Amino acid sequence: MLLVGERINGLFKDVAQAIQDHDPEPIQKLALEQTAAGAAYLDINTGPAVDEPEKVMPWLVKTVEEVVDTPLCIDSAKIPGLRAGLEAVSRSRPMINSTTAEPAHLEAYLPLAKAHGALLIGLAMNRRGVPKDAADRAGLAMEIVVAADAAGFPIEDLFIDPLVLPVNVGQEHGPEVLETLRQVKCLADPAPHTIVGLSNVSQKCPHRSLLNRTFLAMAMAAGLDAAIVDVEDRELVHTAAASRVLLNQVIYSDAFLENR
Repeated sequence: MLLVGERINGLFKDVAQAIQDHDPEPIQKLALEQTAAGAAYLDINTGPAVDEPEKVMPWLVKTVEEVVDTPLCIDSAKIPGLRAGLEAVSRSRPMINSTTAEPAHLEAYLPLAKAHGALLIGLAMNRRGVPKDAADRAGLAMEIVVAADAAGFPIEDLFIDPLVLPVNVGQEHGPEVLETLRQVKCLADPAPHTIVGLSNVSQKCPHRSLLNRTFLAMAMAAGLDAAIVDVEDRELVHTAAASRVLLNQVIYSDAFLENR
């Protein structure tokens, strides 16, 4: 299970303020804390308050790389922001977050990912939005897989995100996401990986940690490979470690929490 730290994102007030002030200290503190907590990647997003992410993303990447070697997930809704972030990466293989199944998006994102040797997240949605059922989600995932194959992009470098919605407004989507995770594993050989933005499931709900870690265990049993999460939620990280053992993905040890 690959855990991507979610906190270096301008959606969070402390990060937005640090970006506005051009203050590296809060950003680097988050990078160090998330890495220590077990993040395999760090999501880097300037957030919606930045009109021109291409001017900020290189500073953000450099600020993080000054203190950790953890690979970065470059996250921007704008191609110039993604390109600037990818060009600034100097240490480890990056990930791109993310394209949709729209042909125009795929035509832009696949060559960019290929040129930079980056992993790529593909969202199971198009201009009509997020499908209601697993069949339609899997259909869009297949469109992404076909486009990737046609572009010569390695399917094993592709991560399909079936898109988790908040349980308080889209409760019926939860089982459909789990079924999509199962179906994605049948789309190709080798199959694409799967990923979710886990915290979305509990957005604006009480008992967020409980909802997050319960859904994580369920999703792992359905074939989830990676998740963008709050890695500083110790119980959540422990749930991932226990799930790996119970799913026979790692050899059991009494110290499985320390060996996560």
